[in-house]
Amino acid sequence: MGIEGKIVAITGASSGIGRATAKLLAERGAFVVLGARREEALAAIVDEITDAGGKAVYKVTDVRQRSDLEALVTLAIEHGGRLDVIVNNAGIGPISRFDALRVEDWDAMIDVNLRGTLYGIAAALPVFQRQRTGHVINIVSTAGIKILPTMGVYAATKNAVRTISEALRQEAGPHLRVTEISPGMISTDFTSSITDPAVKSAIGERASNIAIPPASIARGIAYAIEQPADVDVGSIVIRPTAQD
Repeated sequence: MGIEGKIVAITGASSGIGRATAKLLAERGAFVVLGARREEALAAIVDEITDAGGKAVYKVTDVRQRSDLEALVTLAIEHGGRLDVIVNNAGIGPISRFDALRVEDWDAMIDVNLRGTLYGIAAALPVFQRQRTGHVINIVSTAGIKILPTMGVYAATKNAVRTISEALRQEAGPHLRVTEISPGMISTDFTSSITDPAVKSAIGERASNIAIPPASIARGIAYAIEQPADVDVGSIVIRPTAQD
């Protein structure tokens, strides 16, 4: 029970939800193993954590590459002797209407949001099976709960991960915990990946009015992790009170 001493790997850890989660878990005594594509940002957050007395390491990680996820898990084991939790957080959202035919954006969301999560599961699952303990946390989205225009492909990738999470939970048996967390509108750099100017402007304006901080999601992740080993928090939805 608790977070102190746990070895936690986090993807998409250089900003937003991943960064907030890394900081919170490290403050609570976890050893965090951080992966993302931006090395400079990763190094900065690791320095911030270690300067505050926490424990953190990083490895540049592109979740589109299965070998990168395997290397991240290996790094966790090298430093901590095991892996307790993997947080599959990396995600992008270049949303648009279907008739904009931004097919390259569709492919990118499938590669990062869906395939990247599967690669994270594939890297961690053999370790968890050997240990007979472990926790998979997949970051999904409220976009998959309430379907809206422009979010069709993004929501589809997130709902696919929701389905994967539930199937994995049922397959996992008594020693593996599986949690999916659906954030609503969060104050992150989500809009930076949107390539459609009109959609980017609309989402950005909406976020500036109602978005809640990434730390809100980090607390939800911490809550799921800190439960006793026989308690599986299956699903958490965290959204602004002002969100429809």
